Amino acid sequence: MAADLPETMTAVGFEKPGGPEVLCPQEMPLPVPGANQVLIRVAYAGINRPDVIQRQGFYPPPPGASPIPGLEVSGTVVAIGEGAAPEMLNRRVCALVSGGGYAEYCLAHAAHCLTLPEAMPLDVAAAIPETLFTVWHNVFERGWAREGDRLLVHGGTSGIGTMAIQLAKAFELTVIATAGSEDKCQAIRDLGADLAINYKTQDFVEEVKAFTGGEGVDIVLDMVSGDYVARNIECLADDGRHVTIAVLGGLKAEINMATVMRKRLALTGSTLRPRSDEFKALLADEIYNYAWPLFSDGSIAPVMDRTFALADAAAAHARMEGGEHIGKIVLEVAGG
Repeated sequence: MAADLPETMTAVGFEKPGGPEVLCPQEMPLPVPGANQVLIRVAYAGINRPDVIQRQGFYPPPPGASPIPGLEVSGTVVAIGEGAAPEMLNRRVCALVSGGGYAEYCLAHAAHCLTLPEAMPLDVAAAIPETLFTVWHNVFERGWAREGDRLLVHGGTSGIGTMAIQLAKAFELTVIATAGSEDKCQAIRDLGADLAINYKTQDFVEEVKAFTGGEGVDIVLDMVSGDYVARNIECLADDGRHVTIAVLGGLKAEINMATVMRKRLALTGSTLRPRSDEFKALLADEIYNYAWPLFSDGSIAPVMDRTFALADAAAAHARMEGGEHIGKIVLEVAGG
């Protein structure tokens, strides 16, 4: 550890689950990087739905992970552990982490960091890793997306949704996305979606069928689950893939398995946080080779909603829970 680093740091966590108001600053020992880890002086931290669910008491961190919320950060590497490349020291990075992002310093696995282009702002960088890793794995690896496919994305103006739309269009997919207001539907269109559906005033099943001439979509990226699953299956074309990444609408779904057999459908899903370091390193490597150039040259950038100070994390969570945001919410820690 460098001699100029402090012994303690400020982080924002909670002692008991509850509403946004349970989030509060805490003084904690400075983390020490272990094997293959780096210590990042955090400039910004991204806010994600799993942070909210953790705060509510329903998504505990995996064994060994920090209890402090925060799954993505940007900043500068200030210390390295054994096995991490020496040249990473002083490098500007963003990183996918298993926890601990809402803090002045955060540990990350060295292989889960992405080196930032010189022109990329640090607030923008902090809004990338969680959604990029999630979308790449679920749409392109588990959903087997390829050029010419049709993709239905629910929650089109969420961080995941805005990332999915942009990535899918970059790889020449046709994109249909849902949202809950006309303003949000227009935001979806502005991102390049081929069809925006207001799920509050339109039946997305009928709209998908009409738009595709009755053929349906090849992939559904679903973060609702519950009774959406049966309706999503109606939207799928033969040999379609249904990928679940969240269960905001309920843990259980009732589906017609005869339809699954008749259409030869694949139903899958994943959670990223508990996956092994080795898996995430392989995923990061694939992203770096195939998707990261689109961010480096500015072809894709996360949609930024609002920035809050670290001390105002409760207000940031309240905004996410309110559902009015479009794109990513981030916390400013050290700025930059």
